[in-house]
Amino acid sequence: MTDQNAGPTHEAPYRGLRVLDFGQGIASPYCGALLAANGADVIKVEPPEGDWSRRLGTTYGRHTAISAVFNRGKRSLCLDLKDPKGLEIAKQLALQSDVFIEGFRPGVAARLGLGYEALSHDNPGLIYLSVSGFGQAGPYSSRPCTDSVAQAFGGLVSVNPGSDGLPHRVGTPISDVATGAYAFQAVSTALYARATVGKGRWIDINLAQSTAALLGHKFAEYMLESGAPRALNVPAGSYQTRDGWLMVTLVTEPQYQRLCAVLGRDDLAADPRFADFAKRSDAAAELISEVRNTFLTKTTDVWLNELQAADIIADRILDPGAWLENAHVAATHGAVRMETPGVGTVYAARTPGAAGLGEDSLSPSPDVGQHSREVLVARGYAEATIDELFKVGAVRGLPT
Repeated sequence: MTDQNAGPTHEAPYRGLRVLDFGQGIASPYCGALLAANGADVIKVEPPEGDWSRRLGTTYGRHTAISAVFNRGKRSLCLDLKDPKGLEIAKQLALQSDVFIEGFRPGVAARLGLGYEALSHDNPGLIYLSVSGFGQAGPYSSRPCTDSVAQAFGGLVSVNPGSDGLPHRVGTPISDVATGAYAFQAVSTALYARATVGKGRWIDINLAQSTAALLGHKFAEYMLESGAPRALNVPAGSYQTRDGWLMVTLVTEPQYQRLCAVLGRDDLAADPRFADFAKRSDAAAELISEVRNTFLTKTTDVWLNELQAADIIADRILDPGAWLENAHVAATHGAVRMETPGVGTVYAARTPGAAGLGEDSLSPSPDVGQHSREVLVARGYAEATIDELFKVGAVRGLPT
C-alpha cells in the first residue's frame, strides 16, 4: 500500500482513492489489485472463512498462489455480513468509498442493501463495479460460471485445438484475468468521466463477454467465411526439436521462402500445393508433417540461430520457470518478487505499462482480517466500539 497522505504521481495516480473490494477468486480481486498497484487504498472485505481462493489449489500457510498474487497491496477487513452489525459497517464504509467492487451472484448485493441504487443514493459519486459470470441481466444471468465455462461459452476453447484435434481450454485462468483487466479499464474511464460529470455509475462486467472480446477478429472471420475459416499462416506453429520446443510464425510470403531455405527444403518452396497462404492452408496436414519431421533433426539453439539469422519470427517455448530465469526478463524487470509471510517468495509478472517499479514496494497479500482494527480506527470507529464488534463476532481479526 502506498502513502495515502502524499499526492498522486505517475507511479501512483490513484493515491488517495478509496476502494472497497468484496471480490473473491481472481477476476474482481485482480481489478482491485490493479487499483492498489496504481496507488489506491484498497480494503479487501472477507467473510469469516476468507476469500475462497485461499483454498483453491495447494495451500501455503493461509494462502494459495492465487490469493497471494491477486491480493497484493490490499488491507483485509473481515466482516460477518450475516450479522446486522457487520452489514452496517459494510454500508458505512461504502458511503466513504470512491469505488465499490462486488462479485456476488446477480441480485445478492441488492438483497443485502449493498446494491448500486441503495449506495449511490447517499454516495452519488460512487463507481460501482459488479463482476459476474454472464452479467446482471439476460436469460443466463443466474447461471454459475467459472473460468473454464467462460472459455467454452465465449468461443475460446473452440479456436484452441490440441494436437489430438480436440478443443481445449487455455491452461491458465485467462478469462478471469481478462475480466479483471477489462474491469480495471472500465473503472478508470468511469473515474475520468466522474471528474467532469460529477457522479459515478454502475459497471457490469462479466467473464463470458470478456472472453469473447479476446477473440478479436474471429467472429467476423467466421461469418465472412461461412463458418469454415482457413488457418491464416500455415505452417506457423509449435515444433519439437531434438532437445525441446520452439514457436515459428509467418506473416509474409517471403518469410515462407526463407523458412524453406533454412530447413533445407527447397522442394517445399517449389511445390505448387504450397504456392501461397491460401493453398498452404488447404494442404496444411501434408506441409506441417514435412516441416515437423525436419525440425526434429537439430537442437533448438541451432534452429533459432538459423531462423533468426534469416529474419524468421521464432523463439523457444518457455515454461514459467524458464521465463523467470530469462536474461531479457531480468534486464527489463519483467517479474516482481515479494516475500509473503507464511508463503515465501511469491513471483508475478509486472503489470504492463506501469510507471516505475512501484509494484516492488506493494505490501504482500494480507491474512484474513489482518487489518480489521486498523481499518475501522482509520474510518472513525472508537476503540471501545471496535472491541464490542469483535466480541460479538461481527468483525473478525487475526488470533491474538
